Amino acid sequence: MANAKPFIKWAGGKGQLLEQLNAYLPEDFDNRRDITYIEPFVGGGAMLFCMLRRYPNIRHAVINDVNSDLTTCYQTVRDMPEELIASLLDIQNAYNALQTEEGRRDFFLAARDRYNEKNLDPIENTTKFIFLNRTCFNGLYRVNKKGLFNVPFGKYINPQICDPATIRLDSELLQRVEILTGDFEATLDHVGDGYNFFYFDPPYRPLNATSSFNSYSKEDFNDDEQIRLRDFCARLNDRLGIGWMLSNADCSAKNPEDTFFEDIYNDFFINRVFASRAINANPSKRGKLTELLICNYRPEGYGAYAAEEVE
Repeated sequence: MANAKPFIKWAGGKGQLLEQLNAYLPEDFDNRRDITYIEPFVGGGAMLFCMLRRYPNIRHAVINDVNSDLTTCYQTVRDMPEELIASLLDIQNAYNALQTEEGRRDFFLAARDRYNEKNLDPIENTTKFIFLNRTCFNGLYRVNKKGLFNVPFGKYINPQICDPATIRLDSELLQRVEILTGDFEATLDHVGDGYNFFYFDPPYRPLNATSSFNSYSKEDFNDDEQIRLRDFCARLNDRLGIGWMLSNADCSAKNPEDTFFEDIYNDFFINRVFASRAINANPSKRGKLTELLICNYRPEGYGAYAAEEVE
């Protein structure tokens, strides 16, 4: 399973943070049996695929997202990998056969218009989803208030739209995954009888007024939603045996007076880890920064400011 990895690019994906996240899991995670692993905000799934690959004691996993096109994508990869591969190869061959940027742009815009019709079957919807992800600007996923995908053309030449090996490996891992679509609180109804562990990677709170990038859906994830998530985490903490870890922006590193997360999670363990932000329209705003990693248990190494930088 060494090559199992996300089948899409995703802003805020945790690929380059996986070793740090793994180091902050509960110390006895390896020794637990019949774990139910739950991600209420699955996004690109880097942490999901890493956990399923590394920990065979995760017998069941539950993932959720408010973005129904994204969860349809996961369901299609899980249940119809060969049909999806055939469809992706068709669109990849058609796109890469085009000789001009204008032709590729027209193809992209036609695919985007078709995707936004919202009446596609799962194979076509997922094919368009992955195609747009691989050919739009910077691999972003962004929608307007009407829920329509509006990221512009990315000008890539010969992008890999279909990765059959990744789709097949991911499909195998997803066989033990239950896929939900909706509000994060609904995941509480799907906890298992044994040990349960939640990992939260919600839309990040913006570091400043111009850095917000949480338009994965037409609904905003504002400060009220962040507090509702904190309340949900506090409820999990009150249920014996439910551990959790949560990622979010380190707002106070940017503005020392902005202690929003330190205030609302002051009853829990707040850690800092290094991350790299690669998806930003302004190259000067990419680079290393710290993120918060909040746990309802005391992880090994708690109190050391920011783990070693990831090169």
